Amino acid sequence: MVAIAILAAGRGTRMKSDLPKVLHELGGLSLVERVLQSCQEIQISRQIVIVGYRAELVKESLIRGQERSAENNPQSPSLEFVEQTEQLGTGHAIQQLLPHLKGWKGDLLVLNGDVPLLRAETIKQLMAVHKQHQNSATLLTANLPNPQGYGRVFTDSQNLVQQIVEDRDCTPDQKQNHRINAGVYCFHWPDLEKILPELKADNDQKEYYLTDTVNFLSPVMAVDVEDYQEILGINDRKHLATACDILQTRVKDKWMTAGVTLLDPNSITIDDTVELQPDVVIEPQTHLRGNTSIASGSRIGPGSLIENSQIGENVTVLYSVVSDSIVAENSRIGPYAHLRGHAEIGANCRVGNFVELKNTQIGDRTNVAHLSYLGDATLGEKVNIGAGTITANYDGKNKHKTQIGDRTKTGSNSVLVAPITLGEDVTIAAGSVVTEDVPNDCLVIARSRQVVKPDWKLKDREK
Repeated sequence: MVAIAILAAGRGTRMKSDLPKVLHELGGLSLVERVLQSCQEIQISRQIVIVGYRAELVKESLIRGQERSAENNPQSPSLEFVEQTEQLGTGHAIQQLLPHLKGWKGDLLVLNGDVPLLRAETIKQLMAVHKQHQNSATLLTANLPNPQGYGRVFTDSQNLVQQIVEDRDCTPDQKQNHRINAGVYCFHWPDLEKILPELKADNDQKEYYLTDTVNFLSPVMAVDVEDYQEILGINDRKHLATACDILQTRVKDKWMTAGVTLLDPNSITIDDTVELQPDVVIEPQTHLRGNTSIASGSRIGPGSLIENSQIGENVTVLYSVVSDSIVAENSRIGPYAHLRGHAEIGANCRVGNFVELKNTQIGDRTNVAHLSYLGDATLGEKVNIGAGTITANYDGKNKHKTQIGDRTKTGSNSVLVAPITLGEDVTIAAGSVVTEDVPNDCLVIARSRQVVKPDWKLKDREK
């Protein structure tokens, strides 16, 4: 049995933000959500988050996140929250668990809510070593090129920890050791439970350090992380930017290896929640975010943003924004189109220059070529929307629906005043303002007659 405890009580003053540090976003997820995500490859019985600064906000955010991910991981235990009203160090934070884990016979995995780059494989390896050797404690370590400022971990030839020495207390010889403590631990809880009450705050910071427990537990083993970048902690905005670069490198390497073409990787960003198929081409200055999927043969960009959307096969999206929407195969979007609010585009469609679609469903082989706004509308197949067509869907209080049947055509600069239904094979004359339903097979002309007055001009006001 494994319980995890995530330290998420601090404010993070160096972030210069009212938002708790662990709620700052990295690649579409908060830092603490990423830490929870790193535990997905181990069996967990309990998930505990230790909160403090703006505790209610942290709780609400994590509960919403767990609800969103419940479909993907229905076996995940519910989150538990323990409050640390005073932040007196890592040892003090874990002391808050004593009443909550009373009688627990399993292991406790301790993670930091501001260390978001740990891979699931690393946690899995740490836990495997812990169980295999039946350790009292197992800690994650890393070999840094420049370990200045970090406590050093000293082990024997079997990786059993002999001592941890803070950087300021290291001798010149000891400072040659580049192995540092990553702040990730797995404890056999019954062993840790016995010594937690004995921790002392005998240090300059007057804090209770979890590292002090190592002196009273045996055996304690170190496990080196393969990539030291995984243990980067986020303390300020520079660290956040560095973490973003590391995450982007991982994601882009993964997709290029899988057969995706990134024409200018340095100008592209891709959240690690995005799914891509082979033979997708991503053009420069394109950004893919959230729960987005793009099918084989599609070409996205340049200069496009796709967010929480599904793009079918052989779709092109050029200089456009697509959010919370679906585009079926062989359709063309842009340039300068905006799809939002659950727009759904059928197969073999064109949504062209300066078109905005909001909560609109378009049937197969329908075209909205340029300069149009369609909101809260449903279009059938083979519809052609003329340039400048507008659905007037808002009456100042409520939104109303527009229904357009198969093969209907609207002329340029038409206005469809919703609620309205146009039947199949309807033609709307250019410049019409249509306010009433139209049956099938009709021509609609809804505009004033043109009046021409010969031999007329404005009077010269100066005469």
